[in-house]
Amino acid sequence: MNHESEHPGGSQGEGAGRLCGYVALVGAPNAGKSTLLNQLVRAKVSIVTPKVQTTRSRILGIAVEGTAQLIFVDTPGIFAPKKRLERAMVAAAWAGAQDADIVVLLVDAARGIKADTRRIVDGLKTAGRRAILALNKVDIVRPEKLLGLAETLSKKGILEPVFMISGLTGSGVDDLRAHLVASLPEGPWLFPEDQLSDLPQRLMAAEATREQVFLQLHDELPYASTVETESWEEFTNGSVKISQTIYVQRDSQKAIVLGHQGGQIKRIGARARAELERLFGRRVHLFLFVKVREGWLDDRERYAAMRLEYEE
Repeated sequence: MNHESEHPGGSQGEGAGRLCGYVALVGAPNAGKSTLLNQLVRAKVSIVTPKVQTTRSRILGIAVEGTAQLIFVDTPGIFAPKKRLERAMVAAAWAGAQDADIVVLLVDAARGIKADTRRIVDGLKTAGRRAILALNKVDIVRPEKLLGLAETLSKKGILEPVFMISGLTGSGVDDLRAHLVASLPEGPWLFPEDQLSDLPQRLMAAEATREQVFLQLHDELPYASTVETESWEEFTNGSVKISQTIYVQRDSQKAIVLGHQGGQIKRIGARARAELERLFGRRVHLFLFVKVREGWLDDRERYAAMRLEYEE
């Protein structure tokens, strides 16, 4: 992987002995990749919800450990896609794995080895890629089951070493991070030392609101909703005014987002604003709008906003 060509002029922190590399986190939907990413970076850079396929595009989380810069790629869950958006997400995940220096396969130990995990292992094998195996949710799984899963997956011949972790509690994550640092190639850092993600602020703000849409509406609102930051206005007192649009596909979905007398969107806005203020460390004035756009799942501009490839 030619890091210099990927980030022209982006090298940071010149000096001998520097380590830098990309680490892709791959796994089935809801394996816990976003939770693990936030633990590895020690900051919240990827949204986390109980809903499957929350992560849609490749998100970079950046961590510095001594002389090493780890660039983590949180990929969408890999599954058997049917719709255009699903195909774009899975393509983004495989691209993240293909481009990375190191691949970590995250497996939900509580769920065991399902078809999606087998599909990923076969895909890695076909691509000639080896991966580190991280068995997640060890805090709720019996040791004998963990050992059985580790043994079964190790027989595939491409997964080693094995780490037992909990992305939620952080158990075992320090050991995984230390191993990743020791495995990095030498090279200059590609991002400033204090940068935590490659997400532009406007997109990070949209993701924070989308997280609240998912968390507040649970199963009421179908998967087909998205959020875009329409305007961003800075004020001299340090605060910022952010206007965002929540796109849905039907009027009935718009009514769900708005809620009775606008109560639901007020709750979403209040929680999103609190998260944005924590994220950006400043006062945020958040204005939310809901629009029906029936064909947004086939709208090239929406894919560009999510940093996904649009498949013809």
